[in-house]
Amino acid sequence: MIVPKREGIAQGIEEVIVSFYAKGMSVSDIEDQIREVYKFNVSTATISRITNRVAEDIVAWQNRPLEPVYLIVWMNGIVFKVRENSKVVNKTVYIAVGLKQDGLKEVLGMWLSKNESAAYWMTVLTDLKARGLEDILITATNNLNGFTQTIKSVFPQSATQVCVIHQIRNSCRYVVWKDKKEFTTDMKDVYAAPTRQAAMGALDALDVKWSAKYAYTIRSWRENWEELTVFFDFPLEIRQFNYTTNLIENLNGKIRKYTKNKLSFPNDDAVLKSVYLALREVSKKWTMPIRNWGMILNQFLTIFDKRVRI
Repeated sequence: MIVPKREGIAQGIEEVIVSFYAKGMSVSDIEDQIREVYKFNVSTATISRITNRVAEDIVAWQNRPLEPVYLIVWMNGIVFKVRENSKVVNKTVYIAVGLKQDGLKEVLGMWLSKNESAAYWMTVLTDLKARGLEDILITATNNLNGFTQTIKSVFPQSATQVCVIHQIRNSCRYVVWKDKKEFTTDMKDVYAAPTRQAAMGALDALDVKWSAKYAYTIRSWRENWEELTVFFDFPLEIRQFNYTTNLIENLNGKIRKYTKNKLSFPNDDAVLKSVYLALREVSKKWTMPIRNWGMILNQFLTIFDKRVRI
């Protein structure tokens, strides 16, 4: 009863409630915490009403204009369980993170759909373009079938790198435990090679040694070779960022940390609200350019010339 008359306090409490919710606390847990720390009661209905206001922020954030050029865009999906028509189903939140020309990272948006597919990524890329994104110099994605072709259809000049770490994981799925250590050591000679030519030599050696037992794994490397080795076209400083989607997978891990208490979500809006708040919390720390940014930017300027706008 007292708090509404003191607007400063009320606003502060609302921010605390949203922060608690972003960190994965349930509405009832927030109610208990407010009572314990601030010594007054806020009903669960009020807490829900405060957190629901985030929906307006999501709409504005998701439709904000983007910069015309991003140097690298990482794309990946994260799966959540959502209640739909009295059943719990898997749905994917598609997330794109861009590297700006000032060296800072930016979450470009989030989109919710069913199982991850190249067809829905077309919707994501089309939305990014409609919001002002004209060019992506490099994309880093997982090895989803058809993803590269989808990117090329919207951003034809983009260099599309399939995540090497995903390829390594997929390769190791077919290797028996007693061979795994030796096989992964030999495989490292491929992706850690200094040049594409040296990497091909290492792949040939891997083929000779292991093809009798793991022909499918070797064939997978050869079939995806062009997309897996795009990073060899760039200096070492750029390679460390574009040969894998680890950056966005780390982001997904932090989202999981904030949402781990929610085994399933009651609806789509609840998923988007939780993920948005988690993204907001994580990106608060993205205040500094990546290390050695001046040198890396000069490399981008040299390689891409007029496509980078200063």
